[in-house]
Amino acid sequence: MSEAIRATPAWALALLRDARVGRLATADAAGRPLVVPVCYAADSARIYSAVDAKPKATRNLRRLRNIADNPQVSLVVDVWDEDWSRLAWVIVEGRADVLHGGDEFGRAIDLLVAKYPQYRSLPLDRTAGAVIAVTPERVLTWRAA
Repeated sequence: MSEAIRATPAWALALLRDARVGRLATADAAGRPLVVPVCYAADSARIYSAVDAKPKATRNLRRLRNIADNPQVSLVVDVWDEDWSRLAWVIVEGRADVLHGGDEFGRAIDLLVAKYPQYRSLPLDRTAGAVIAVTPERVLTWRAA
């Protein structure tokens, strides 16, 4: 378990574990940002998001090119409610790697399939594709209550 995760409050770890969508922020070598919504799964060491089979204009995704140029990323998971006393967010800042196969790649796919039933009907390729693996370096948290 990383020190950043170990120091994170229990409520924030639960939000990170249970939330259905996060926003992944990457930046290219020139610092031009990109934020995309992602499905993700977390274990005690890393956060994983797969490039899945949903239709895309290209498989050479900008987020993957950005990580190759600049591996520093952020993932935001939040709770929004019209009742502002229920607002909360977790921001994970860290270093991303792109996995293409191997044991960790397989574990990441297993975590994603376990969290999202949709991946059972839209299978993730276990022999090809890409998984983004984020190693948390800092975790920021806030909640209204």
